[in-house]
Amino acid sequence: MKLFRRLLVAPAALGLMAPLSANATEVNLNEISNYSDIESIELANSFDDNSSNQSLLLAGGEGLVDSSDSFDGSFSETTTASFGVNFYAGVEKDDDNPNAGVNDDDDNLTTGYDFSIGLNTSFTGEDSLDVAIIAGDADQTGIGEFGGDTTTNEALTMDGIAYTFPLGDNITVMVGDGQDASSLFTTACVYGTPSDTLDDCGVKNANVENGGVMAGAAYDFGNGLTAAVGYAGSEADVANEEGKDAYGFNVAYTGDSYGVAFTYGALEDGVARDNMGTDFAYALTAYWTPESDGLPSVSVGYEYGEDDSEVAASDEYTNVFAGLQWSEVGPGSFGVGIGSKTNTVEDTDAQYQTEAFYEYPVNDGMTITGLVYVKDVSTAGTDDTTGVMVKTSFSF
Repeated sequence: MKLFRRLLVAPAALGLMAPLSANATEVNLNEISNYSDIESIELANSFDDNSSNQSLLLAGGEGLVDSSDSFDGSFSETTTASFGVNFYAGVEKDDDNPNAGVNDDDDNLTTGYDFSIGLNTSFTGEDSLDVAIIAGDADQTGIGEFGGDTTTNEALTMDGIAYTFPLGDNITVMVGDGQDASSLFTTACVYGTPSDTLDDCGVKNANVENGGVMAGAAYDFGNGLTAAVGYAGSEADVANEEGKDAYGFNVAYTGDSYGVAFTYGALEDGVARDNMGTDFAYALTAYWTPESDGLPSVSVGYEYGEDDSEVAASDEYTNVFAGLQWSEVGPGSFGVGIGSKTNTVEDTDAQYQTEAFYEYPVNDGMTITGLVYVKDVSTAGTDDTTGVMVKTSFSF
């Protein structure tokens, strides 16, 4: 089936999941868990229908009841959906290599797209069952820095599922699959870059990923102070010697004008020769948002880690980051940043990415973002890599 036809069929199929009497509310999956690289999905789809038809199937298909207007609180009455589409275009220029024996197409204008569906259901009003579905073709040279989604044959693919629920007044618990161990961590950073390299604010390794079966919990002490722990592992080998496990913890304070966070993350490297060694990293991030108009917010990050699979002389590394962002520059926002392009291994030269971006909201459902960056290349006699690209995002 052609992609366009699939995009038409997908929302129609999702509509069958909602009861005719359900009332949808706004949901932002990015505030719950980072399921997708789509950063602008904010508006929930509405399933309101005032017709007299009745359905015995609750929103999300949770169960059957005798009538659609006799809910007793045991099941959720609403399922919401949010949709996002990104279109990409860009050019990346690096040093030509005529001896490579292949066509050098890095100077070409390339394009791509991705599509995301976020589904949310609440059963108690305080919990949240979240599902992310993606499709796309966005890994071409020239637009890769946007970190768009690419799926096999551009087919709709499950990207992650999670169930989040409160435990008492202060504890939030998350379990899921396709989720990072750091899903409940708080990174003290307000730099809203569209780039894939600097979007972690210098916390490249301590915010452990692993993307398998996941469990985590967060505790809210009040007044902006939080703590969280998380685990992610292979579905076939959970928390045993054969599986590749990731785990970590995070403590953060976030306020209106400043915030700071400390994160520790550990990931088994899966290298047989070091008996499944464990790589670990510590990270510190902070931000400051001035009250005076015209001044930019400031975000910084620093990370130190050790790679257990490397020899002692080259197993330590660092990452650094700094970013400034003006929330109002003309009709949009503007940011500039610099950070480690890759881990800076001890006794080697650091390689950085320097960037600038501008984000312009055309209307409530459409945003245009431009990005310009330069990536250092440490190879002697080789030019740095330069990229210019544009992303147009739709949310509905």
